[in-house]
Amino acid sequence: PAHVDNDLARYTATTGKPLDRKSLIEQSESVYNFQRVFNLRMGQGVREFDMPPYRAMGPVTKEEYESRAERYDGQLKDIVGVDPAGKTTEEKMALHRAWRVDRYNKLVDAVYKRRGWTPNGIPTMETLKKFGIDFPDVVELVRPHLG
Repeated sequence: PAHVDNDLARYTATTGKPLDRKSLIEQSESVYNFQRVFNLRMGQGVREFDMPPYRAMGPVTKEEYESRAERYDGQLKDIVGVDPAGKTTEEKMALHRAWRVDRYNKLVDAVYKRRGWTPNGIPTMETLKKFGIDFPDVVELVRPHLG
């Protein structure tokens, strides 16, 4: 996209050093991994802190579900593969939430794997080395979380 090319041009104009798209992505990955380590140091860089709030996994209230019951029941039947007939609203809400949480966790698993992180969201030693952020204090912080 044009905005990426604009960012590359601004970087080159500012620093006097050329930067291509691949290098920009690598810099971004390095920063993101270091941010993850920083969050770990602050007590939050693990999977449990990547879970979105309950509200984002809706429907949250009985009234919310019932106001769009046709839509939500249709999703249960057509996407989740569960017949909503005969189930209470609370049961249907629980089924919806379980399905959404499961899908979210599968997405997180795929993202962590692609980033070179453990299933708990910790950058592996190989990942730290790849981005040149395997400083002794970083290694000391991360190692106990690698099992």
